[in-house]
Amino acid sequence: MKKTLAAALMATIGLAGVSVAESHMSEDDLKKAVNARQATMQLYAFNLGILGNMAKGTTDYDADAASAAAGNLVKLSTQNQMAYWAPGTAEGQIEGSKALPAIWEDMAGVGAAATAMTEAAMAMEAAAGTDLASLQGAMGALGGACGGCHKSYRASSN
Repeated sequence: MKKTLAAALMATIGLAGVSVAESHMSEDDLKKAVNARQATMQLYAFNLGILGNMAKGTTDYDADAASAAAGNLVKLSTQNQMAYWAPGTAEGQIEGSKALPAIWEDMAGVGAAATAMTEAAMAMEAAAGTDLASLQGAMGALGGACGGCHKSYRASSN
């Protein structure tokens, strides 16, 4: 647990310390960065969908599948995503991005949101394989962590 939390903190620190070198990335590299972060978000959504469907009763509770999905969320939230968030990849700066400029203006807030996501994912990992009630109990914090970041740092799809 301490090792995972340390990795989460390092990932958060890494995100907060986006380097100046990344601001000199080619247009192609910036597009790859956006694609990588969108792929990561799709992986978050896929695994959250597994857990959410179990929590809602849309699919049967499966301790092994729930544990695997929760473990994937921990891995995703603790990976170093620094290069995905390169300056010049905000909405309006590059095609396909929904990242608001607030990300680069509020790195402390972004770091706090990343930490909240990691903590919620770790709590879900501890709960998911236990039983359905435990999984359901951990969903609120996990959904809140996702939504909290999206509300502040992602452009609306509408």
